[in-house]
Amino acid sequence: MRVLLVEDDSRIARFVAKGLREQAYAVDIAATGDAALYQAEINPYDLIILDVMIPGRDGFEVCRALRKSGLRTPVLMLTARDAVDDRIKGLDQGADDYLTKPFEFGELLARLRALLRRATDVRPQQICVADLVIDTGAQTAERAGRSIFLTTKEYALLEYLARKAGSVVGRAEIAEHVWDETFDPFSNLIEVYVNRLRRKIDSGFRTQLIHTRRGAGYLFGPVSGSVSGNDSDTGRNRDAANLRGRKSHV
Repeated sequence: MRVLLVEDDSRIARFVAKGLREQAYAVDIAATGDAALYQAEINPYDLIILDVMIPGRDGFEVCRALRKSGLRTPVLMLTARDAVDDRIKGLDQGADDYLTKPFEFGELLARLRALLRRATDVRPQQICVADLVIDTGAQTAERAGRSIFLTTKEYALLEYLARKAGSVVGRAEIAEHVWDETFDPFSNLIEVYVNRLRRKIDSGFRTQLIHTRRGAGYLFGPVSGSVSGNDSDTGRNRDAANLRGRKSHV
């Protein structure tokens, strides 16, 4: 899941971003209202954490502008203000939830999970694809009853592919939701992680779950028919060009 964190206090931003990344979230940071609006316009975020007291347009204005533009991404507002009127104002501007500083990081995570569950595409606690079971709360996976050890980024990629099971997912889409804005679209990092997952998820099993569609992307789940198992340079270069084109405007 990719998150936009809007926070001008660099100490808090670093602390929250570090904690979120350790929980398999990809995190981009914006320090001003205008930067937040720009980031939200060019990137597809799964959730936005929005501080109220930021330079330029404050969080209330940013939230109102996001909703006016038609963006439905869940928004969690952070603020040092504890007044009921401020909480009401934030919710009235389109925020989905409100958390007062200082807060416990565990509560922040719980609120993020709750907002993601309430999103348009309901996100179940458990994802099952064939004999693979993913527990999104514990961030664990097992296949045929055998536990699979995954790094944080491997888990994030696996969960995203599993949520898209049955659909072909391109490199650009994976990069937008599993990696942050520092991702190099011309690197082979996605292929490296997909191959790691293949070794951990598919090795030793008759039914393969991770497939490569040449020139298109990846298909997750059991399939019938012939599916290429080799990564396509053509597809990688095309998606990289698309991503580089987006970044050229940053």
